[in-house]
Amino acid sequence: MKTMINLKKLTVLTMGLLMFGVSCSDEFLEVLPTGSLADAQVGTKDGIEGLLIGTYSALNGVFGNRFEGPNHWVTGSIMGGEANKGTDAGDYSSINPIQRYEIDPTSGDINQLWLGRFEGVSRANAVLAALANATDVTAEDAARIGGEARMLRAHFYFDLKKHFNSVPVFDETVEAVDVVTVPNTTEVYPQIEADLQFAYDNLPSTTDAGRVNKWAAAALMGKAKLYQNKFAEAKTWFDDVIANGVTPSGEKYALLDNYAAIFNAEFDNNAEAIFDVESANDTGSTQNANYFDDLNYPYNTGPDGPGNCCGFFQPSISLGNSFRTSAGLPLLDDSFNDPANQVADNFTFSQIDGGDEAAFVEDAGPLDPRIDHSIGRKGIPYLDWPGVDGVHPGSAWIRSFPYAGPYSPKKYVYYQSQENSLTDGSSWTRGYALMNYTIIRYADVLLMAAEAEIEAGTLDKALEYVNLVRARAAKAEFWVKDADGTDAANYDIAEYTSFPDKAYATAAVRFERKLELSGEGHAFFDLVRWGIAADYLNSYLAFEGSKLVTKFGGASFTAGKSEYYPIPQTQIDIQGSDVLTQNPGY
Repeated sequence: MKTMINLKKLTVLTMGLLMFGVSCSDEFLEVLPTGSLADAQVGTKDGIEGLLIGTYSALNGVFGNRFEGPNHWVTGSIMGGEANKGTDAGDYSSINPIQRYEIDPTSGDINQLWLGRFEGVSRANAVLAALANATDVTAEDAARIGGEARMLRAHFYFDLKKHFNSVPVFDETVEAVDVVTVPNTTEVYPQIEADLQFAYDNLPSTTDAGRVNKWAAAALMGKAKLYQNKFAEAKTWFDDVIANGVTPSGEKYALLDNYAAIFNAEFDNNAEAIFDVESANDTGSTQNANYFDDLNYPYNTGPDGPGNCCGFFQPSISLGNSFRTSAGLPLLDDSFNDPANQVADNFTFSQIDGGDEAAFVEDAGPLDPRIDHSIGRKGIPYLDWPGVDGVHPGSAWIRSFPYAGPYSPKKYVYYQSQENSLTDGSSWTRGYALMNYTIIRYADVLLMAAEAEIEAGTLDKALEYVNLVRARAAKAEFWVKDADGTDAANYDIAEYTSFPDKAYATAAVRFERKLELSGEGHAFFDLVRWGIAADYLNSYLAFEGSKLVTKFGGASFTAGKSEYYPIPQTQIDIQGSDVLTQNPGY
C-alpha cells in the first residue's frame, strides 16, 4: 500500500511516462506515475496529451484506496441506505463507523478520498499550465485539450463539493508552493460552471471512445445546476442533452432495451453511457480494472460464483422491500417496510422468525423486475453462474449472515462466460472486472430532467420521462428467467397514468431514482440535496437496525452534520486550522 501523501505533494504532477498517439479507449487506463518531466517535453503536443491521459487515469483512483473509485459504493450507496458494508464486523472495520454516521476526521479512507480527488484536480491543472506554454499545439487541439482538462477538473471538484461541501479551490495559475495557503470555501460551483461552460463550448460532439465530449459536459452542467436548485437553468441543459446529445461515436443517446446490459462489459460504450470511466485488463496493473469493486461479490463462491471473495456491499433489506409493487407501481407512501409489504427474505425467515433456511420459499408477491438485476437473492438465478441448482444459494454466499443480512450485490458483476476474457485474474482475487463504470447515464439524465420539469410546472413532461424509464424495465423478454424460461419471480410493473399534483410527481421521480439507480452511488447525495436525509435515513436505520442489530442498533444520522464528510484531520494538520476550517459538528 502506498504511503499517504499530503496536498502539498499533489501539486507536483508532470508525468515521468508519456503515451503518444492515443486513439483506443483502453489506453486511457494507464496510470502514469507522478514525478518530473523536462519542460521541453511537457510543452509538446505529445507531452500534453500524456498529462491529459494521466488526468483521465485519476477518474479510476490513483493511490489504490477503494474510496477513490468513481462508484462511491460506501459514501454514496451505503450511506444512502441502499446497502451495508456486508462481510463481518472485523473485515475492513474502518467502514463500520462510516455506515453508522459516526465518521471521525481522522478516517484514513476519507483522507484518501480527498487526496484522490485533489490529485485529479492537480493533474488537470498541470495540463492547462502546460498548454499555456505549448510550442506545437494547434488552436483546434488546444481548445479540445483545454476542454477535456476543464471537464475533468469540474468533475473532480463536483465530487469534492458533494462530499465535503467546503474545499480549497485553485486553478492552474496558482503556484505549487502556494496551494497549501488556499483556504476551503463553499463557493465551489462558480469554478465548476466556468469549467463546464468552456468544455461545452470547445469540445467536439464526436471523439475517441474514452474521452469526454461536449454532451458529457452539458449533462454534468445540468446536474450541477440541479444540485443548486437552479431548476430552470438545469432544464435548459437537460433539454439540450435529450434533444441533441450523442455518444463520442456519434450515436444519439437512448435507453438500452435490456436493463441488465448497462452493467455488462460486453455492452460498454453504449448509447446510454454519457460519462464513463474506462476499464482494461492485461495492462500490468489491476488498478486499470475495477479495483475499487474487488471486494464487492458474493462470499466464498468457489467456481460456482464470481469473485472468490469477499462478501462486501450487500444490498439493504429496505432496498429489497422498495421493489414491492401494487398495481404495477411502487409504494410511494413509504409503506414498503410495513410487515404486510416486506419482500420475503431468507434472513428474516431463518434469523428472526426461527425457520429452517432450507424451507424458505421465495416471495410470491408483485415485484418490480429490476430487483433481480440489482440484488442477488436466494432462489433466483445469479447472472449465468451455476450457483447451487442454478440459483443463488442464500447464506452459503454470505460471510456473516447474522451481521450482514440476506442479499448479494449484482450490478457490475462479471458473468461466468466472461471470466479471464473480461476480467483480470493476475492478482489475489478473481474480482477485477472489466466493465466501464458509468458516472452519468441517460436514464439518470431523464430522471433529473423530470425533476426540473416538475419545478417548471410541466408535470406531463416529467411523467413522460419517468415512463420512458419504466417502459424499458417493463420489457418482459429481458426479465430474469428460471432455467425453464419462465419468470424467476412475480414481476409486475406499469407506467403511471398521470401525475395529479406536484407532491405526487416529486415522490414518483424520487422513488424512480431509487429503483433505477440503486447501488450506483447516487442515493446519499440525492437525499442530501432534497433536504430529506435526516428523516429518511433515521427511518432507514430504525428499520434496518431492527433486523441487523449488531451493525445498526443505536445508529443515527445527525442533521446539520452528517450531510457532509469531515475535512480530513491530516489535511488540517498540514495546512493549518487557520487555512482549513472543519465542517460543522466534527
